[in-house]
Amino acid sequence: MSTMPEGPSDAELRSILGDARTIAVVGLSSNPFKDSFEVAEYLQAKGYRIIPVNPNETEVLGEKAYPSLLDVPPEIEIDVVDVFRRAEHTPEIAEQAVRRGAKVLWLQSGIVNEEARRIAEEGGLTVVMGVCIRTTSRRLEREG
Repeated sequence: MSTMPEGPSDAELRSILGDARTIAVVGLSSNPFKDSFEVAEYLQAKGYRIIPVNPNETEVLGEKAYPSLLDVPPEIEIDVVDVFRRAEHTPEIAEQAVRRGAKVLWLQSGIVNEEARRIAEEGGLTVVMGVCIRTTSRRLEREG
């Protein structure tokens, strides 16, 4: 994988979004005015299964919430871990994503952490940092 801050190419991003079925949204809030809720709602409408990961929630968007990635039952395969947490929390999330066998660690807009990138890439994950998954999905759709 590229070590440039831009991360995966558009072709790789298309492949990530095309192959993914289940997206764990870390930091997903049930507050409909929060970005995490709006993005998860968009992803759900696009046909992805959303797994809320937030110790302060019990259910979001009709899906049971889990306190951490490691609390998600092992039979639920996680393709993408989409993170709405401050950058300093992301290395621990990256470690959990590796342990859970996720394929992609996606840090949302404004979230960049090189340690998290290193942990995830060494664990075999593709890493996307600092861009919104919804914005990326919409842009790729527009560009066909």
